[in-house]
Amino acid sequence: MDELKLRYGCNPHQAPARIFTRDGRLPLRVLSGAPGYINLLDALNAWQLVRELRAALGLPAAASFKHVSPAGAAVAVPMSQAVRRASFVDYLELSPLATALARARGADRLCAFGDFAALSDVVDVATANVLKREVSDGVIAPGYEPAALEILKSKRNGSYCVLEIDPGWEAPDTESREVFGIVFEQRRNQVVPGPEHLANIVTRNRELPAAAARDLTLALITLKYTQSNSVCYAHDGQAIGIGAGQQSRIHCTRLAGGKADRWFLRLHPATLGLPFRSGVGRPEQNNAIDLFLEDALSPAEESDWLTYFSSPPQRLTLAEKRAWLLQQQGVSLASDAFFPFRDNVDRASQSGVKYISQPGGSVRDDVVIQAANEYGMVMAMSKLRLFHH
Repeated sequence: MDELKLRYGCNPHQAPARIFTRDGRLPLRVLSGAPGYINLLDALNAWQLVRELRAALGLPAAASFKHVSPAGAAVAVPMSQAVRRASFVDYLELSPLATALARARGADRLCAFGDFAALSDVVDVATANVLKREVSDGVIAPGYEPAALEILKSKRNGSYCVLEIDPGWEAPDTESREVFGIVFEQRRNQVVPGPEHLANIVTRNRELPAAAARDLTLALITLKYTQSNSVCYAHDGQAIGIGAGQQSRIHCTRLAGGKADRWFLRLHPATLGLPFRSGVGRPEQNNAIDLFLEDALSPAEESDWLTYFSSPPQRLTLAEKRAWLLQQQGVSLASDAFFPFRDNVDRASQSGVKYISQPGGSVRDDVVIQAANEYGMVMAMSKLRLFHH
């Protein structure tokens, strides 16, 4: 048995705590810092996600995890200048892996604050330079270039957690967990979503471009490691809205759709041109942008918010927001279980969704398909449920 002792479990009063293997050695090494219980839950889920994205799509992949669900996930698709600016990397040199990381953390910069990052490839200097600037708890990857490791080991005065995982390690076919003194056991979810899960197209529109198939695959793999119920919107090689852990499917779709809308609104020229005063840091800018995109603020919020700017910004009206969002098209959406009602499709249409993957199996599948047909969408029924708890 091999073990790593931890400071405590989920909370400081839950000690002692450890991770261990019953047979063989742990497949990871701590290169810097001291990981916590939740850090390791995030790290190991995130590693599986990026490993599967790399295998399925053949591109470097990254994920940003918080509280055992991804805040963002992405592959190395080149970024437009607007996306680079919105992701705060417009002046950085980006390698393919760094691009994936910038996209993953840029999916929801507010939720990525204090994340645990996962990277599919050996970390290079460009990627380390992206990560060193961000508020993050740690990173897991299959290896690090020597110069990149030195950059990361210097982060947070040497306390930043850097984990190296054996890329060839495979977990046993069966996994178990203990809840309230009772052991649960099941076969690991070893299915990796791929083209075969997009082949069963049930709508009149059957045209599924390669970019949409890539984004649907990314969304499905992301959902596999997202607390259920969950829905993921994806666009241009990255998740742009993830709705996790909701008890109602429509609430997942609304939550993820709101995040997707906010991602597009971050690209609006008015957002990109906000007149921040000198010295305002990136975390404060992220918070200020989030409040800028709110429809209304309380007087106290408004007063504090204005202190971030050299001059008061002109807010976007509801009509201006809607006009901008109507320009966004070709978005992909995946769901970890079937849509029980057409309201999910109706909400998805408001965020530019054109392509959908969901398992099917509802007694109202015909109603859901009809709704997709009304919007000219392409819907593939994967027959693959992806619950994760």
